[in-house]
Amino acid sequence: MSRGVASAPSCHAASSTVVAPKGSPIVALVGAPNSGKSTTFNALTGAKVKTGNWPGTSVEVSRGVWHTHCGCTFDLIDFPGTYSLDPLSPDEELTREMLIERPEDERPDLAVVVIDATAPARGLNLAYQIAEHPYRVVLAVTKLDVAEAQGTYVDIAKLAEVTGMPAVPFNGRRHEGIDALGDVVRDELARPRRQIRQDTGVDKRFADLDAATKAAVTEGEQENTLTQRIDAFALHPILGPILFLAVMWLVFTITTKVAAPLQDGLETLITGWFGGLVETGLTKLGLDHPLVTGLIVDGLIGGVGMVLTFAPLLALMFLCLAVLEDSGYMARAAVVTDRVMRAIGLPGKAFIPLVVGFGCNVPAISATRVLGSARHRLLTSLLIPFTSCSARLIVFLMLSTIFFPDHAATAVFTMYVLSIVLVVAVGLVLKTTLWRAIPNEALVIDLPTYQLPTARMAASVTWLRLQGFLKTAGGIIVTTVIVVWLLMSIPVQGDHELADVPPQDSAYGAVSQVIAPVFEPAGFGSWTLTGPLITGFVAKEAVISTWAQVYAVDDVTDAAPEEQAESALSQHIRHDFNEASGGHALAAVWAFMIFMLSYTPCVATIAAQRREIGAKWTFFGFVTQFVGAWILAVLAFQILKVFL
Repeated sequence: MSRGVASAPSCHAASSTVVAPKGSPIVALVGAPNSGKSTTFNALTGAKVKTGNWPGTSVEVSRGVWHTHCGCTFDLIDFPGTYSLDPLSPDEELTREMLIERPEDERPDLAVVVIDATAPARGLNLAYQIAEHPYRVVLAVTKLDVAEAQGTYVDIAKLAEVTGMPAVPFNGRRHEGIDALGDVVRDELARPRRQIRQDTGVDKRFADLDAATKAAVTEGEQENTLTQRIDAFALHPILGPILFLAVMWLVFTITTKVAAPLQDGLETLITGWFGGLVETGLTKLGLDHPLVTGLIVDGLIGGVGMVLTFAPLLALMFLCLAVLEDSGYMARAAVVTDRVMRAIGLPGKAFIPLVVGFGCNVPAISATRVLGSARHRLLTSLLIPFTSCSARLIVFLMLSTIFFPDHAATAVFTMYVLSIVLVVAVGLVLKTTLWRAIPNEALVIDLPTYQLPTARMAASVTWLRLQGFLKTAGGIIVTTVIVVWLLMSIPVQGDHELADVPPQDSAYGAVSQVIAPVFEPAGFGSWTLTGPLITGFVAKEAVISTWAQVYAVDDVTDAAPEEQAESALSQHIRHDFNEASGGHALAAVWAFMIFMLSYTPCVATIAAQRREIGAKWTFFGFVTQFVGAWILAVLAFQILKVFL
């Protein structure tokens, strides 16, 4: 991995790629969790990140290109957060293995250790451990403004002097110190590797840490800080959970209220104006064959376009969550839920991958590597699919908008509460049946000081997450749309021609009609409602695109006057739920959403589970989720139809 111990860094022209040119010096970014490491990484790379498994391991790392102001290009690797080189989890094992255990010529060329100014000794412990090996080490001191607000001052020059490692003040949230850090890294890379410290044992290291902090850090006492006053409520055993639920309800309310007009506008633009424009263009070009028009207009534009209309909603939700994370509140959520986590046999630290699961289940399953116990990782991986990912969110929002237009936010929030209840209930069942002797693990987590989120950082995180959704819509959804269109174009009954067949007489309709009776006890035993559950196994967004394709065939010109304001898609869905449920549409919708929440999220989640916990436990989870989802849906419909 090394580029030569005494060579200066190679310089390259700036590029928009997220992969550094071959031969670029490799810089490792390491630090404790919540030290500002990820913020530093995003600031240095401009949020142009490539995430994937490290070769030869199953652990994911982020990798990006760092272009400095002097024209140098570095291959920056954001290693998993760790407090020391004494690993307690697979993530920390990777950090130690890559930094220390590999041959010297396969290690990174330099390590940038992020030091949190509010707790400098914690970061220095990791830096000292690395410095006990032949390494170039640079200290990036973050959160200086937060530390000063608490009365703590760090003398950067003195810190560099007493540690023997160059130190740079850095604020990734405000993009301050980027040029200075680049210059120091460039200069250090021009020097040979050296062992900065001798390995004199743990006691001597901690003594040196104490001496360094006393020499470079001036501690001040500030009673009753803003963080302490907020935490008196945020971490309260009773008020804390109530506040957490209130905050999440507010997120969904903001998301649905603000995004609704944007979503309607996009739907009109994409499936209306643009779809009509393309259809007119195909006619003028003489390409208005049912095969071509069906694929492009009804399939790609109607199906993918309908999914894309939810981009504003997801962007707003991602923005709200990014603000909560950047402010420091989300770390408190792990403390608030620690008691619940322990009830199901998990440490509060397991809340982190579970929260990630509300965005996407796939990276959430990978995030279980932060847990030290193999049983904790297994149990958490089985529970993550019950967290409502953003793909399910758009289905919940669509149905809630159609059937509960005045209470859509509350309906979606209810699904998220049910998701939490499912995680706890399934966790309790598994704990009392399969893992009665699951070990306890104390919650050790840094609680960052509350700070005002920055627009740049929130926008950057929001765009990165939205990109993931757009890539899915442009990849898996397009493939699914094409497959569904092909199945809907093939007649299997009746006297129809290829691409000129009613959906119910197509191959897609035939398959959907086979499984429909299974869901009659749940109130949605219609082939138009159950067919999308098959494509939803590929990706939950495909449920909406499939509905858009199925209903694009018919024209609802004879709709009732009160339905004229509704889109054709909404009218069809409302009608089919009412027919399939025998007039109990609301009960059937709740049953459908509960089934969507409970059954297997997608193929990608299955693949992630198989990689992390093996085929046997993955199959166990798949069967449990599907059977449990069907039972819950049936119970929900049979009970709710009495009251709704």
